[in-house]
Amino acid sequence: MLSMDDFRFFTRLAASASLAAAARALDVTPPAVSQRLTQLEARVGVRLVQRAHGRLALTDEGELLAERGRTLLEEAEAIAGDLRRRRGVVGGHLRLAASFGFGRRYIAPLCATFGRTHPDVTISLSLLETVTQAGLEPFDLLVHIGRLRDSSRVLIPMAPNDRLLCASPDFMRGRTLSSPQDLLQVPCLALRENDEDVTLWRFSAAGARRESIRIRPVLSCTAGEVVRSWALGGSGVAMRSEWDVAGDLLAGRLVRVLPEWSLPTADIVVLVAHRGSRVERVKRFIAAMREALQPPPWRTAVSTA
Repeated sequence: MLSMDDFRFFTRLAASASLAAAARALDVTPPAVSQRLTQLEARVGVRLVQRAHGRLALTDEGELLAERGRTLLEEAEAIAGDLRRRRGVVGGHLRLAASFGFGRRYIAPLCATFGRTHPDVTISLSLLETVTQAGLEPFDLLVHIGRLRDSSRVLIPMAPNDRLLCASPDFMRGRTLSSPQDLLQVPCLALRENDEDVTLWRFSAAGARRESIRIRPVLSCTAGEVVRSWALGGSGVAMRSEWDVAGDLLAGRLVRVLPEWSLPTADIVVLVAHRGSRVERVKRFIAAMREALQPPPWRTAVSTA
């Protein structure tokens, strides 16, 4: 006989790439995860996971248990949510993931506010370098910025966000850039994120003009805050999100480069599992996030300056 706790354990394990990752998610040691898995397999009488060099791969039976377990847990949560709503209470555990920079600046403060408004909801926020590689299963929702190739999730638009080329005033002093091709003659900075082709910069301008260039970055990093600091320090031209550099542009710490040319947008969206979109705490957080980002704070500051 399997308990709901068994299903919670195994679905969390199934969403992890290794025993170590599962242990971190469950807040226990790797030997404890291994021991519990062995006990679970002994009770059901089949092998659920293949272990090789610390990596985990589900057997067919493991896939079945994980899928059925997720369904049961979601249904149990939906029932509990219905009962809480009848009492006028929103509760449960909310699991979020966002990128380091945007997550620290906007999602972390929102979590604190949401927690005060809904004291029966506990929240765990994971800040990641690459949100889309995290997988959706361990989380109720992911906050994503930019293009998305995977369409298997419910995508909810949150706020517009342009990408801009910028550099420090000192860097641009004495330099005149009039077309994307001119960027090939100056140092450029690249942010490596979300498996994007970050050295291919695509531009559009009035009159249906289109240009693409392949930069050779003098510096690149997986953290947007580092790339921004390099640009502020005069190391080169960077492509950054509007939400990240709007304040620097307003204050004159950075200046726009090739402002007459546009880059592909990188709008803020939320990704939710299909079943998760009906959970009350998820719906409430999405509503709170939409309210916090409309109008976008990075555009409000500029328009009121």
